[in-house]
Amino acid sequence: MAVLVSALLAVGLVVLVLNGVLLQLFLSLANSFYGALNDRTDQGIVQPASGLRSGSEASHVDWSTLGRHGRNFVAGGPSQADISEFTGRAAEEPIRAYVSFLQSSSARERAELAVAELERTGAFARKYIVVTTTTGSGWVDPVVAEAFEYLHDGDTAQVALQYSYLPSWMALLVSRQDATDHGRMLYEAVYDKVQSLPVAERPKIISYGLSLGSFGAQSAFGGAADLAARTDGALYLGTPGFTPLWSDFTANRNTDSPEVLPVYNDGRIVRFTNSSTLAAVEGGQWQLPRVLYMQYASDPVVWWQPSLLWSKPAWLREPGGYDVSPRLRWFPVVTFLQLTVDQFFANDILGGHGHNYAPDAAAAWAAVAPPDGWSQEQINALQIHILTRHL
Repeated sequence: MAVLVSALLAVGLVVLVLNGVLLQLFLSLANSFYGALNDRTDQGIVQPASGLRSGSEASHVDWSTLGRHGRNFVAGGPSQADISEFTGRAAEEPIRAYVSFLQSSSARERAELAVAELERTGAFARKYIVVTTTTGSGWVDPVVAEAFEYLHDGDTAQVALQYSYLPSWMALLVSRQDATDHGRMLYEAVYDKVQSLPVAERPKIISYGLSLGSFGAQSAFGGAADLAARTDGALYLGTPGFTPLWSDFTANRNTDSPEVLPVYNDGRIVRFTNSSTLAAVEGGQWQLPRVLYMQYASDPVVWWQPSLLWSKPAWLREPGGYDVSPRLRWFPVVTFLQLTVDQFFANDILGGHGHNYAPDAAAAWAAVAPPDGWSQEQINALQIHILTRHL
């Protein structure tokens, strides 16, 4: 281990000396590779015929500019018939709006275009608008998106902006401000438009983000009171440990609650959960609007922080999380490197662990925005149904 650490430190010093050359070369290669990947269209994905989707013939957004993940988002999801077939109830065709960084030159212009797309599709007449901040590559988890549409009979609109085509860790290195700018400006643009409507006609607004998207989405808010005042709920999955709002809630948790599963202000507005305690979030006085952080104890994205280099975190001084190896110990530098490497494999772990939150999407949404007339058994059946659609 000493040899490994020494070698890594030596390499790090060399990189620091040569970073001007190496960094530019690295970014050039990354942009070339991921830019080409972004330009692709996945097999089976075609331009939507419905005017309720960005990229359609009726849209202000050109299909060719959407990028791979944007095209997947607007062309995917359940139809009105799919929803009705599963629920046995009347449904509407869900609205999905997406604007990529290729469509305009600034975050503000993209946010304004996204609002124009929502207006064009009639989204402000829907019951819910979900404002999504994407991951670094522009990805929106299809299981999470679909779960919300099924639960609310398609009376929904979802909107997202792409700010990069790089993987989240690269996007973070290049400019973390892109995520926060897009998360803040999109939410504020949608919120301002909703506030201009008569009170009786306003849709409910939900803030949502996964991973780096969670980091970006939370930048629109100053605290629990702000979330309660300007949202009708929020869902944040796998929030990176360097996120300021998450860090504040965690640091100021009730003293008798662990870092791995904090209780903030007795859970009145903000609550934390993982797959083993999801049902517990319904207990006590959890008022509306509700803010839910879902974080698995085995998710390295949540627990990775630079301070791991020199300091043992609280979550390793407390009893271990339910799905964390009891053999995990803290060592200076070493534990930091372990969690750094773990992040590259965290999405590939079976659902309910690591950074894969898809298997708990329906239950998480049902906790944040309770649907009408759904039993727990029906919510569980929906989760299986959506996962099966994506096998």
